[in-house]
Amino acid sequence: METFAEYILSEHNYIKKMEIVYYLKKRIDIFFDNSVIFKTELARMFIEDMKIDDIDKNLVITACLLCSCKKTDNPQDLSKIKSYAKEGAEYLATLGFDKRFCKICEEVNRYSGSSPREKESDILELVDNFGGMLLNRPERRGFPVDEALILLEHRNLKGKDNYYLEKFKEFVCVTEDIAV
Repeated sequence: METFAEYILSEHNYIKKMEIVYYLKKRIDIFFDNSVIFKTELARMFIEDMKIDDIDKNLVITACLLCSCKKTDNPQDLSKIKSYAKEGAEYLATLGFDKRFCKICEEVNRYSGSSPREKESDILELVDNFGGMLLNRPERRGFPVDEALILLEHRNLKGKDNYYLEKFKEFVCVTEDIAV
């Protein structure tokens, strides 16, 4: 019998993969909203436009869709913010995902302290941070692209190694026609 992990990873059609996660949300009530779709699309564009070929695109797209599955709608609960990625990775393991996939999902943020990090996790981290800054939140308006890019590099990832940061900055600048 096929596991959920095998089922979704074997689906390479991006739209069908999103539909699978949407129906999982209806059935299990995982976190899945427009922000997840936006960040996943950002990851897809980055991988394709910058010709990132040293990772498995299907794996990254699937991880983008599922890494926030245990995220809360309450951004004020700091303990939940720090634990949702680890809890999500543990939940994904019960659906048949292997340890590496779960590690990639857990590393969407730096709270687990996992080291060494997977390259795919660095893509998730970039799109999660940058995409999150672009979106309006109840407590603030979304940042302009150029300001979000500066905050990403000089606040969110200050002093942190991210394998794709320079390539991501190039992607944003080219996409948005921003002078570096």
